[in-house]
Amino acid sequence: MRIIHTADLHLGQIMYQDYSRDDEHDHFFAQLESWCLDYRPDALVVSGDIFDIQQPGATVKRRFNEYFVHLHNLLPDMAIVITAGNHDSASRIHADNAVWSLGNVKLVGIPPASDSLSRPDGWQLDYIVQLPQGFIVAMPFTLGSRQDIVQSILDYVSQLNSGQKPVVLMGHLAVTGTDFTGHNVDIGHLQTVNPDDLGRGFDYMALGHIHRPQTLGYPGEHEPISIYPAGVIRYSGSPLHVSCDEKYPHTVSLVDIDCHGGNVTLTRLRIDEKHHFYELPLNGPASSADEALASLRQFALDHPSFYFRFVLDGSVILPPDFNQQVYQFIESSQQDIRYNPKPLWVNLPQNEETGSQPLFQVADLQQMTNPMDFIRQTQSHYPEFNIEELAEAFKEVEAEVRRLNDDPQSPDNEN
Repeated sequence: MRIIHTADLHLGQIMYQDYSRDDEHDHFFAQLESWCLDYRPDALVVSGDIFDIQQPGATVKRRFNEYFVHLHNLLPDMAIVITAGNHDSASRIHADNAVWSLGNVKLVGIPPASDSLSRPDGWQLDYIVQLPQGFIVAMPFTLGSRQDIVQSILDYVSQLNSGQKPVVLMGHLAVTGTDFTGHNVDIGHLQTVNPDDLGRGFDYMALGHIHRPQTLGYPGEHEPISIYPAGVIRYSGSPLHVSCDEKYPHTVSLVDIDCHGGNVTLTRLRIDEKHHFYELPLNGPASSADEALASLRQFALDHPSFYFRFVLDGSVILPPDFNQQVYQFIESSQQDIRYNPKPLWVNLPQNEETGSQPLFQVADLQQMTNPMDFIRQTQSHYPEFNIEELAEAFKEVEAEVRRLNDDPQSPDNEN
């Protein structure tokens, strides 16, 4: 059985409040189409976070449709299995499954109910994609542990799998032992799942949620092709860097499984990013505003398209119009240069009162468009808050505002 595994597309993302990523997603999907044509997988699996927000606009949804309809038309025999992530609306993803099934595409948004084990067998089939070459168990993002439920589905597959065909399990979660480099998370408050609790009976677990490509238990992967014994747990990583801290290479995983319980051959397909991310100056922190600006001018001579942020020594005092000077240069260059106005400060003196650096800088707050971003990053200070209830409350307020404004994206105004 051969699959191509990717995740965390984040369609519709806007970087630094200014930059649409449509051209970057076009560039990625052109590569994905080429790989699908070259390698002819039995299935393409996409493990969650299809969209960047739970209520994407009509334009973003149209691009999603166009990407995957085109893939289906190119390879109608290739199954496509898409599950919802924590950035997606589970119900919205799930609602389209009946239509997409006509095109050999399986959408799974809503996880099994917590009382599923008390129901008669058969509910498991909603989460099983049976192919001539093997089985895919499509599990979307879920809050809380579903260990017994996932194991029930894997056991059901075992009953169907008389030919010892490969079994792929999809998931969208954080696993203990994962390298979280590049993620803006408080590791101490991040809920993780022990690998031993993921179930028994899969040959390859196709994970999403963490953007750094990695195979759990096999650190320091440098070879493009590796062979592992069955039971592989892997994050394919996100196609694009979703934040400026994701400076590592991004990949798509090509996976060949010879039989159930056999060997898993992993080929890492390196993604060519349309706009790579850089930190300037390249040789270390700038010791003045003029040095920072000079590094940008020099770098732009040989790089017509890129994202960047400055690395500044903590002693630097930026003039009030510093960002204005940066944007003026970018505009005059007529190049596709994308600027993160939040610099990376090094050698900062510690805050004398607290003994630590401030939690937020002004640029942090300027870039926050969702109040839940602030709340989640400060939740340790307010243990009495129920974060999920707050999130639902903000969704209701947002929907009501859209309805009052007669916004065509409002659920009440959708046809």
